[in-house]
Formats: sequence, structure tokens, C-alpha cells
Amino acid sequence: MIGATAGALNVFAQASCGVMVAMGHVLWEPSSDARATTRLGAFMDLCEQRSGRAFADYSELWEWSVGDGLTEMWAAVWEYFDVVSDTPYSDVLQPGADGSMLPGAQWFVGSRVNYAAQALRWAGERGEATAVVGLSQSRGRQELTWAELAEQVGAARRGLVELGVGEGDRVAAYLPNLPETIVAFLATASLGAIWTSCAPEFGVQAVLDRFAQIEPKVLFVVDGYQYGAKSVQRHAEVAAVRAGLPTLQHTVLVPYLDAGCGLPDAAIAWGAFLGMGGSASGADDEFRCLPVAPDHPLYVLYSSGTTGLPKAIVHGHGGIMLEHLKCLGLHGDMGPNDRFFWFTTTGWMMWNYLVSGLLVGARVVVFDGDPNADGPETLWQLAADEGVTWFGVGAPFLTASQRAGVQPGSRNDLSRLRAVGATGAPLPPEGFRFVYEQVSPKVLLSPISGGTDVCSAFVGGNPLTPVWEGEIPARYLGAAVRSFGEDGEPHVGEQGELVIAQPMPSMPVGFWGDTDGSKYREAYFEHIPGVWRHGDWITITDRGSCVISGRSDATLNRGGVRVGTAEIYRVVESVEGVVDSLVVHLEPDVLVLFVALADGVHLDEPLLRSISAALRSGLSPRHVPDECYEVSGIPTTLSGKKLELPVKKVLLGAVADAVASRDSLKNPAALDEITEIAANRPTN
Repeated sequence: MIGATAGALNVFAQASCGVMVAMGHVLWEPSSDARATTRLGAFMDLCEQRSGRAFADYSELWEWSVGDGLTEMWAAVWEYFDVVSDTPYSDVLQPGADGSMLPGAQWFVGSRVNYAAQALRWAGERGEATAVVGLSQSRGRQELTWAELAEQVGAARRGLVELGVGEGDRVAAYLPNLPETIVAFLATASLGAIWTSCAPEFGVQAVLDRFAQIEPKVLFVVDGYQYGAKSVQRHAEVAAVRAGLPTLQHTVLVPYLDAGCGLPDAAIAWGAFLGMGGSASGADDEFRCLPVAPDHPLYVLYSSGTTGLPKAIVHGHGGIMLEHLKCLGLHGDMGPNDRFFWFTTTGWMMWNYLVSGLLVGARVVVFDGDPNADGPETLWQLAADEGVTWFGVGAPFLTASQRAGVQPGSRNDLSRLRAVGATGAPLPPEGFRFVYEQVSPKVLLSPISGGTDVCSAFVGGNPLTPVWEGEIPARYLGAAVRSFGEDGEPHVGEQGELVIAQPMPSMPVGFWGDTDGSKYREAYFEHIPGVWRHGDWITITDRGSCVISGRSDATLNRGGVRVGTAEIYRVVESVEGVVDSLVVHLEPDVLVLFVALADGVHLDEPLLRSISAALRSGLSPRHVPDECYEVSGIPTTLSGKKLELPVKKVLLGAVADAVASRDSLKNPAALDEITEIAANRPTN
């Protein structure tokens, strides 16, 4: 590794300024007939009928949806998507006992719903159409029709019943992104049992930190998986996870890496599991989903867990169903003719979001393996081969494609592609331009942002709103996103705290084990009384678009100039040779930058000068770092989140293992490099 101290950086801080990409240029506009031809347009018509108002554009509809029309808008979502309920609801929203939005707010009071029933309703009218496609480097292509999906869910449901699973029991999965994972999830949901999952690349301790909290009765596992050319065995990890879960009664193995491998002790093979309940007693057996209250737990997701135990976040059937119908069906304009892909693992909320494509009747395309197995065009070729219409990835994937010189639109048949989604990190302007210059000028680019906390998106694109370079096009319906300044008031055109000022259905039911709700309130509601503080910096423009600048708890504030870390990364990673970066601000006023570089590139004085020039020009002279270090990789979680706060703590003297769970990291060795730097860096 190479380090540049403050003294060395003072030499190149005078370098000439570069030219950064401007933001705000219109890259895409809705078609002239979008209001008449999109689901969002039809939904706007329905809202006009229900409210007796006329909406000139999406902006007016949004303002109504987070104001006087909040409950009416959600009632319209219920009506538009014909939500399956055994009983009608009496009230759209009942606030908490203290009058605040959460905790305690209840949605669609009196209704009885089930997520699985809403998804599997499509089997009746689209039985022979394809529902799920599974692509993998561990085995050949898998395909399930809607009828086959319903049949397998029914069989898995009967298998779970045979294993003693009922309403409220927990079912855990240490599984990759496979069709079997979707089947097991829907079967669990159909019984009113509670689902949770981790990807098999999670280490044992990371899995136990999550699963042990909720005490599962049944565990689904694989024997291993193929990642590119590498075979990864998971026998020892499965044994350790089983040993660490004292409530576990049964294990079901999906043979995946080696179909001929022996079963773990007392485990049940997937095929035998599907046959446990015998044949269906009737044609509709697989659809007999238990009706539950909207806030009945559907699944448990987890915070990143980089420090301490991850929060076990409980989401309910009704809230998730309504939020995902809105986001995918309206903002994504997604329906039965779509083929929906998002690159994700089962340890990230985007898996749950992807599976919800079934709610709107879309074909869901799942992929397990190395996204670069065949080079940087691996996923683009997948999109072409499968005729994907809705292609979602992490924002870093798009910027990596741009840097690699990939030209997906000219090298692959993406003629069916009509939307590209990005999340996981802010998408820089260069990423916007890449999509429209190298993928397709016709696609709707939807950079979304939300989080595990709501398992949904607050902001993103929609078919009625233009896409401006470097800006997330709009706030989503029913999401009262505001930018709060230090005065506690909402502002436009100024960076502030991202807050949600009105309740959303998919705000968590609660945290597992948090019986009095104190941890829940502390996490979201104690910083700014009366509103949900999400922990991001956001700037909302006068046209309603927005820019998210990174985590507000990792903000850089030098000389009164406040900049989000995402803005630093956008600038630094635009410098030729820089692949990735991480920045922290130490007291009293020291800025430390880490950079991962392309093969053959080293952190020499010319590169340091280039980084300095880019930061001076793109941000301000105050944001030129005092120390800069080359590392082989930036420490991130398995879902790609940079470990800004844990790295800061390590630099301040904390032990790495005390501030980050290594089993939850993509590259644990990257943190060792930071530890070595911390031990040798100048302290004054």
C-alpha cells in the first residue's frame, strides 16, 4: 500500500482544475401519449374519479398523495390492483394511540390478506405462461410456468405442515437466488409463517447473528454453489449454522453444487420434502392461503450488522404487498408482459423486491453466480438472451460497465428492454449518460433509493416524468419525502436530512424482540420528533427531482462546506485509474481518502495531483484530502455498502473485529489493510 501524508498532499493541492459533468440535462422524456398508455396514467384517472379533482401532471398527483389525499390514494391502489381480501377494510389508516404516524399506525383495518394469495392469483388465468426463470453457474436453466409454480408452492406448503410449521413459526433459508427459494418463501407466507433468508456467501457468525434472533423451526440450505469458475462448498458452514440454532427442528437440503452428495444428518432432500404431504386433496389446495391481518409478519430483514447485532426488521403482508404493487405496477409500469430481472442475492432487500414482480404478473428472472463470469457483458447478454424488459442492478455495476467501455446496446439485442433500474449507491451523472448513450436512448432510467427499513423505494423514476442527468426523477406516490434543514423545516434546493413526514404502509411492523417499541422509536423517530429520519442527505429541486448525497451520519463538513460522501466518490472515481474509494472525516479536521486502483495503476504523485484537481474543481479546495492511501479493495458489506463508520472507528483506534462483523463483509481482508494503515499513519 502507498500512503500520502498531509505534507505530500500540500504539494499537489495547487494542481489545475478539471472539468466535471454538469447535472440537470434532460436525457429522456415521456411519450406524448404516456398518460393514456401507462398504468400510472390510468391510476391518475382513477384518483381523479375518486377525489373529484383534476391533476395536470405527476407533480400535482404526488402533492395530493402525501397531503389531503394520502388515504384516498392508498385506497385507490387497493382498488386498482384488486387486492385479494377475505373481508373488506373499515379504515384505510388508523394512527397510533398517541396520534403520531408510527409506531402503532394500522393500515386497511379489518381486512384479511395474504401475500402469497395475491401473487398466485395469476396462476388461474396465466397457467401456461412462464412465471419464474432461474439462471445459474451451478446448473442449467430452470423454468416454472405459473401452474407449475402454484403446484410446487402447494407441495412445499404441505411439506411445511408435515414438519409442524404453522402461523407465526419462523422458516429460515440459507439459499441462493433460485426458483426453489421463491417456492419455499411463498409456501411459508401462505401458512402465515414468517420467512427470513441469508445468502450462502454469508459466514457462519453473520448467519447466526441474524437467524438466532428469531429462533427458526425449519432451515432450507444448499450444499454449495458455483461462482464463476470457483466451486464453493458449504457443508461445514451448514453444520455450524444448524448447531448454533437450538430451536431448529428440521433441515431441508436443495442439492445444488453436487446433486449426488450425501444429506447432512437427519436432513430432508428437496424432492422428498415436496412429496411429504402426498397429492393435493383438491384442485385449489395450493391456493388455500391463510388470511391474516395486514400487519401480520411476512418476513424479517436485517440491517447491515457492521456493528453489533443487525436489527431484525419485521415487515407485514399488507404493507409490503401495497408498497410493491405501487412501486412496480405504477412507477415501474410493470405487468404481465414484462420480464423482470434484478441482480441481487437473498441477503439483500432487492431479492424481496424482485420476487414481488409476481404480484403484478411479471415473469421473474433470477440469477445466481458471478456477474462478470464471462466478462463485463455477462448480465447484458443475460438480458438479451431472456428478452428482459426491466433490468435492475446496483449503481456501481453501471459505472463499472461504463469504465470497461462496454457497449451493451450495440453488442446485444436489447430491443425488448424498456427500463433500467439502479440502486445500492447514488448513480453519478456519468452513469446516467452511459445508459442513454450505450444501452438505449429509449429506456426509462429509474435510479431508486429507499432501504431495508421499508423494503421499498422512496424515490425513483416513473413513466410520466422526465429523466434529468444526475437526478432521481421524482418522489414516489404516498412517500412524503422532505429535505429538512438544521432549522427543522423543509427546504427546496438545499441539502438536508431525508425525512418521511407521513406514514407509509411498509414502515416496519417493528423490530423482533423489541416488545415496547423503544428501539424502533430510537432508530427513526427520536432525532427529529414527529417524522421518520432516514439517515441520508437529500437535495430536492424545484421541479421535484432529487439528489441523494450519501449518509448523513458520514457527512463531511469542512470550513462550513457540507458535502455528502457520495459526492466525493463521484468525483474521485471519475479520475482515470481509480476503481473505488472511501473517505472519512476525523476530528478535529482531517480528511482521509482510500482508493482502490485499476490493475497496473499505483498511487504516485501524478495520480494524486489528478485526484486533487478533480476535487478542487468538482467540489471545493476544502475537500482535498489530507491523507490518501492505496488499498487493494474497499471494505463493503455483502450488498455493497461502504463501511464508512467502521473504518472511521478503526482509524481512531478501535479493533476491527469490534466494529464490523467479518462474516457480513464481501472482502474481510480489506479491513485488515485499513487496520495496518491505522497503526502506521501519522497522528498529528
